[in-house]
Amino acid sequence: MTVNLATMLKEGTKKSHSMAENMGFIKCFLKGVVEKNSYRKLAANLYFVYGAMEEEMERLKDHPLIKPIYFPELNRQPSLAKDLQFFYGSNWKNEIEITPHGQAYVDRIREIAQNSPELFAAHSYTRYLGDLSGGQILKNIAQKAMNLDSEGTAFYEFETIDDEKAFKTEYRQSLNDLPVDQETADRIVQEANDAFGMNMKMFQELEGNLIMAIGKMLFNTLTTRRRRNQNNEGEFVTAE
Repeated sequence: MTVNLATMLKEGTKKSHSMAENMGFIKCFLKGVVEKNSYRKLAANLYFVYGAMEEEMERLKDHPLIKPIYFPELNRQPSLAKDLQFFYGSNWKNEIEITPHGQAYVDRIREIAQNSPELFAAHSYTRYLGDLSGGQILKNIAQKAMNLDSEGTAFYEFETIDDEKAFKTEYRQSLNDLPVDQETADRIVQEANDAFGMNMKMFQELEGNLIMAIGKMLFNTLTTRRRRNQNNEGEFVTAE
């Protein structure tokens, strides 16, 4: 039995997607307020998160529930390593550390890889399709806000994917090709919502640094008015 898992994920995570976009950290980002110290801490967290995801997917690449969504060209940890070297310098590996909520995210990825690989699609979908959907827009915002030139935003670049729209179509079809039943698909959607929650907790950890940098008054001004940024994709943090 096959299910339309891609559509289920899109529809089933709409509320979580909207909640993530309305986090203070993300609202400020989308309005062009990006504080460098907070941003590099986020990049460090993501380095560990993607490292766990990509290591486990490599290990499980022949598993029937991983193989259809195993696309090494999506890997983000090498790109994040370039960005972290730019922000922290040559000793970056000794400079970065993961936050408590970042570690909880990593622990969950390791746990499902060990015990419930059928749920791995939730984390792959939540992160990678969001990266593809809003990458260029977010890259432009980050470059402008932090006065960057050609370095510091490799995370948003998919050099080996020529047509990102076509690739997303292929990726969604791969999700639909996963041999899962309705019950498992429902569990994958729930795990995707949990993944959004873990991302939001990471953003909350960074808001303190952002507020210290820009001031509570400006932060409140930027975040009190609700703003929806939809690209009709339903994936993670994107901008118009």
